[in-house]
Amino acid sequence: MDIIKDWKTIKKHISDSFKSSLHVSIATVNNNVPTITPIGTLFLNNNQTGFYFEKFSSGLTSNVEKNNKVCVLAVNSNTFFWMKSLFYGQFKKHPALKLYGELGQKRKATAAEKHALSRRMRFTKSLKGNRYLWNDMQFVREIHFNDVESMKLGKMIPSY
Repeated sequence: MDIIKDWKTIKKHISDSFKSSLHVSIATVNNNVPTITPIGTLFLNNNQTGFYFEKFSSGLTSNVEKNNKVCVLAVNSNTFFWMKSLFYGQFKKHPALKLYGELGQKRKATAAEKHALSRRMRFTKSLKGNRYLWNDMQFVREIHFNDVESMKLGKMIPSY
C-alpha cells in the first residue's frame, strides 16, 4: 500500500476498525521497552495526518518526550467480516493495517475536533460513563503518518 495513493482506503479501514473494536492501539517505545496504549479517539485528516484526544494516555505522553515515533494498529474485528473471509478463503479488504508516524505537540482542541469527538460518542451521550470518560476532553496530539503496512496472511490476502 502507498500512504498517499491509498489514503482514502486507509481512512475507511480505520473507520471500520472503530466500528468493530471501538479503539486502535498506539505503540511507542520507552527505555527500549515497547508499550501499547488503546486509543478510542483517533481521527484521520485528509493529508496523512490525524489527531487523538490526550487525557488518559499518560504513558504515551511520557514516551513522546524521548522518542516521538509511533505505530498505530487498526484491526477490523467484525465477526461477519472474518467469518465471510474464512468461508471464501480470501479477504476482500485488509483485515489489519499498521500506520507508522511521528507524534506532534500537544495542543488545545479546536471546536471542529471537539465536534468530531461529540459525533463519535453521540450514542453513549446519555450514559454516566460517557460523562466520566469524554466530558472534559480539551487537548489533542497530532500524528503525521509516513508509512503504512498491511497484515500478511499468506494466500488469504490478494494483491490489492
